[in-house]
Amino acid sequence: MKNLIFVFALLMGLSFNQTQAQSADAKITYTKVIDASADDVWTILREMDDVDKYSSGIAKVEWTGHKGEGGERVCYPPKGQEGYFKEKIVAFDDVNRTFSYSVVEGIPVKGMVNTFKVVDLGYQKSMILWNSTFDEFMKNPQMTEEQFMGFINMSLEEMVGNVTIAAKKV
Repeated sequence: MKNLIFVFALLMGLSFNQTQAQSADAKITYTKVIDASADDVWTILREMDDVDKYSSGIAKVEWTGHKGEGGERVCYPPKGQEGYFKEKIVAFDDVNRTFSYSVVEGIPVKGMVNTFKVVDLGYQKSMILWNSTFDEFMKNPQMTEEQFMGFINMSLEEMVGNVTIAAKKV
């Protein structure tokens, strides 16, 4: 009976945390359970200025400002590829293991805000929740909205996979 109560409490807590972390107006929602503690995963994600270690689409990151809310980063692609994207941290919470950043330049959408949250599942397991909201996709000759969504999902899968590997080494 105690095990049943524990499982129920865990599921209720997880459901509550997911509800808080996910946005009803999210255009993209990504979740992944990881075999690493929430603290270890958060240790990796909270750094913010080394995303180039976890994404092959980013070769260099320039950080300005303090780490946390108000800080900004510009991410550049590998040599031979054009473009960049500029992001601003709009919320940061170490206690709840979450941060949000707006993408202010370099992508074909208006008003994009992305949010990461790491949820502690206990027993050296955690879950990464990632939401993306944006106002509208801007039509352009280089990419369709479907291609953009595919790129985001592919990038998330790669980055979270690499963060998982790094968190297991912490």
